[in-house]
Amino acid sequence: MPQKLTGLIVEDERNICDFISTSLTMQDYRVLTAYTGKAGLSLIASQCPDVVLLDLGLPDLDGLELIRQVRSWSAVPILVISAR
Repeated sequence: MPQKLTGLIVEDERNICDFISTSLTMQDYRVLTAYTGKAGLSLIASQCPDVVLLDLGLPDLDGLELIRQVRSWSAVPILVISAR
């Protein structure tokens, strides 16, 4: 059986995070979640997800800054999901 793809959702609004998580799980993704930018950075480094879904308006770290930091050491695809 092929290994599941891993998606990391970095989103501080839990209802949005839960909705996306449920949608990805139904598509057979392994789903990780982070509610802050710092937690997201940690999970990107430790879990090496196949894709990151990122909200730009996080409580502790601007999403664009998170992208800049990740791009200094990883080419993981990052999809921005934000009302901004």
